[in-house]
Amino acid sequence: MLKEHYLKTVVPKLKERLGRTNLLSLPKLQKVVINVGVGKHLKDEGYVDFVEKTIVKITGQKPIRTTARISISNFKVREGQVVGLKVTLRGARMYDFTEKLLRITFPRVRDFHGISTKGFDKNGNYTIGFKEQLAFPEVTAEDASRVHGLEITFVTSATDAKESRVLLEELGFPFKK
Repeated sequence: MLKEHYLKTVVPKLKERLGRTNLLSLPKLQKVVINVGVGKHLKDEGYVDFVEKTIVKITGQKPIRTTARISISNFKVREGQVVGLKVTLRGARMYDFTEKLLRITFPRVRDFHGISTKGFDKNGNYTIGFKEQLAFPEVTAEDASRVHGLEITFVTSATDAKESRVLLEELGFPFKK
């Protein structure tokens, strides 16, 4: 449904706002990456499994476990140790997840007044962080026993932050005024 909205409504508006005629030069969503760092729970294997189950519920896809490339004694991290989990969504799953985020998850966030405009990088990608996974509708009361944050990055084909912001605004992202 979001993809249809993009093709029918957003593309003509992007042409107008960016002053382009070529469809292939318009920015579009390429992928969505959901990332969770394990942090202080490095030694607790049960915590990593819990986070993995939560991510599967939220995204419908099994995450990969990211490991430390080098050992850092100050953080008590050894090379090869699991330090996080990540999922990359593309195609239909990406659009479904983004639509669920816009229509269901954001309205469930407590004291939500819009998302920050400071999450853009110079390449046109946008990152937003959640302090807790409880805003997602798939997370039940039983899953609330352990709270963890997550980070969502929207990778776009835009060349800079301005183009990316125009794309995300037209898709319906509620930025702060």
